[in-house]
Amino acid sequence: MALLQAKFLVNYEEQQAAFEDFLKNFKSSSTETEDALEDLRLDGDGSSDEYDFMDDAEDGATRTRAPRTKSKAKYANMLQDVADRKRSHVLVELDDLKTYEQSLEDDSGLLLVASIEKNAHHYLEIVSRAVDAQLPAATRNETFKDDVLDMIMTQRSKHNEMIQQQLEANGNEAAALSSIFPSALTRRYTLNFKPLTPSGSSSEKSSKALAVRNVRGDHLGHLITVRGITTRVSDVKPSVLVNAYSCDRCGHEIFQPVTTKQYTPLVECTSKDCQENNAKGQLFLSTRASKFLPFQEIKIQEMADQVPVGHIPRQLTIHCHGALCRQVNPGDVVDIAGIFLPTPYTGFKAIKAGLLTDTYLEAQFVHQHKKAYDDMILAPATIQRMTELEQSGQLYEYLSRSIAPEIFGHQDVKKALLLQLIGGVTKEMGDGMRIRGDINVCLMGDPGVAKSQLLKYITKIAPRGVYTTGRGSSGVGLTAAVMRDPVTDEMILEGGALVLADNGICCIDEFDKMDDSDRTAIHEVMEQQTISIAKAGITTTLNARTAILAAANPLYGRYNPRISPVENINLPAALLSRFDVIFLILDTPSRDADEELARHVTYVHIHNAHPEPQGGGIIFSPNEVRQWVARARTYRPVVPKGVSDYLVGAYVRLRQGQKRDEAANKTFTYTSPRTLLGILRLAQALARLRFAGQVINEDIDEALRLVEVSKASLYDDNRDRRGDQSPSTKIFNLIRGMRESGAAATGEGAGEMDMRKVRERVLAKGFTVQQLEACLDEYADLDIWQTASEGTRLVFIEAGDDDMGLDDL
Repeated sequence: MALLQAKFLVNYEEQQAAFEDFLKNFKSSSTETEDALEDLRLDGDGSSDEYDFMDDAEDGATRTRAPRTKSKAKYANMLQDVADRKRSHVLVELDDLKTYEQSLEDDSGLLLVASIEKNAHHYLEIVSRAVDAQLPAATRNETFKDDVLDMIMTQRSKHNEMIQQQLEANGNEAAALSSIFPSALTRRYTLNFKPLTPSGSSSEKSSKALAVRNVRGDHLGHLITVRGITTRVSDVKPSVLVNAYSCDRCGHEIFQPVTTKQYTPLVECTSKDCQENNAKGQLFLSTRASKFLPFQEIKIQEMADQVPVGHIPRQLTIHCHGALCRQVNPGDVVDIAGIFLPTPYTGFKAIKAGLLTDTYLEAQFVHQHKKAYDDMILAPATIQRMTELEQSGQLYEYLSRSIAPEIFGHQDVKKALLLQLIGGVTKEMGDGMRIRGDINVCLMGDPGVAKSQLLKYITKIAPRGVYTTGRGSSGVGLTAAVMRDPVTDEMILEGGALVLADNGICCIDEFDKMDDSDRTAIHEVMEQQTISIAKAGITTTLNARTAILAAANPLYGRYNPRISPVENINLPAALLSRFDVIFLILDTPSRDADEELARHVTYVHIHNAHPEPQGGGIIFSPNEVRQWVARARTYRPVVPKGVSDYLVGAYVRLRQGQKRDEAANKTFTYTSPRTLLGILRLAQALARLRFAGQVINEDIDEALRLVEVSKASLYDDNRDRRGDQSPSTKIFNLIRGMRESGAAATGEGAGEMDMRKVRERVLAKGFTVQQLEACLDEYADLDIWQTASEGTRLVFIEAGDDDMGLDDL
């Protein structure tokens, strides 16, 4: 009785023919548009009514359109580049294949896209055959400048053609087929599939990115997309694709395609000559004639929002070959499309594993979620909107409001965080010395002032943002750990949080809860931006070009105003001096502020959105803020000579102010050259935000104001008596802070200020002209200040001693 014959659900020959037609004739929508424009003949080829001197050419020669130098077919051009050795990677987009399939007849029933999605590994070979059939001849000949492998490939292709001719002439199929090279050996390209792009209204689960724990056994062999964060990337190693052997007796060349992780090398020659003579020729491996592909193993882990409560994140192994290697770095958030395949254990591992099987994802396409700033491409409409808002002069306020708009207040803190995202200019000296441009910020404050929420938001905006907590992080977890690579069995370094945040921001919450031994690992990162490792025979230096954003609580959980700031903030001075800006955020009861805060919080809970800003304004989304920052970081502003002299004077005044504070025993932060560099970085970030190439005095003034605001909050003597919060008092405190920081100083007298700069700063803070004039009159009656030079100067009335200022009034 004959066995039942099962009919194939698909016809592979018809599908391969359809693939060949697709590769040969498919045109994308952009190329069809170009064809339509060419048909309009807009280039003055006789259809225009205007006079053209070429119409009077001699000999009455008729002008014809220049022939096309290149076909408009998308994949035909791609295959021509492969033949000319300009390209080694062929990416077949399933969106194009779906468009091609819809253009066919409805009763064709080829199911090209559906077949690839369900059996992708098999269709890689079928589409590769179609590519081989449609591969055109090269338009240039090989030269001695080409790679040696290219010359061998050319000889192999000619050898195949010669064997095929002998096959047709003699009809000796067995002898001829044994001499033909395997197709995997002669292919100069790697083939991959790009999955369908999910539409906004798509309800199909297969078209959307899956979490690692949602990958099931039903997906085996399917083309799926998995989302995760990269935790480990191995070195790129050569993976054998075809092994070539040469016989020491007959000189025959034998090829062994390798399709699995383990294989048994050939030992005896299987050529016809050795078999007829019953001679067992010994085979020797010929690595030069073999073919290898770059191979890299990647581990991705579930995102934090995909892990259920009480579970640990799951991991998935990704195998990358060919052009997909070196596309992913540790810390990247990626969508990887690939073929879900099993890897059964062999040898002794199979005895130990029993019925268990390991799985992996054969990568086909990699999509980066948060691209680096340098990789972002801005749309023309976005650039036009940027130009319009840039001319308004309110960009600094709008962008600072857009950082965590659901959180009430903290305007100066948000401005400092915006400048931290932009950063200063990193300088490399000729002798190898490096001056960092990243800005480090520390938020010290009472519980419940939304420090952690600010850190989380910054992590979302930054392309490479890592969030960690002090108690949950060890020194090794922050820097690097030495471990054994399971793939190559070598000792490797696995980067910690600071290495993963390279060229990004590392947010460390509960900074005060860290052990002192773990906290010392951050000292080198904050200033030199490197990590020096000497472990297990590995002595190296890793890059950690990251900005640190730390959040901490005071020593007793809540700030105690009755003791000094040094006793409240229990952090070493060597660490605090490395922060460019240190904010103390206090939770002080105030009827007006508490009422506004309560209204803001209840509005967010009711409407699930932030309220509109007072006085109008624009709130940008995190993606838009990222685009603004990306454009700002392309500028490298310089400091002119005049601004440099102004900055020198401001720094000298800061040092004098610190000397007076030390005499009064109320100092906490130490004004050092690091403070000068911090002000310079903030000023460069402000110039970048203006899309300017030079730093101006106003940038220095704003940087000094931010530093003074952050320091004034550390030792504010009026902390426990803030009952008077009238507009006049607020304006007076603002002008007094400008005088202490040196902003708006004219340079003519110790107490003189430029009234124009004072008015601009006060109005920028939301006060009206009437409130400013009322404040000036009120404090002029108290003999605090007076106006001079027809109202263009504001002069403070000093006491008898030069060192006595406003604090003694």
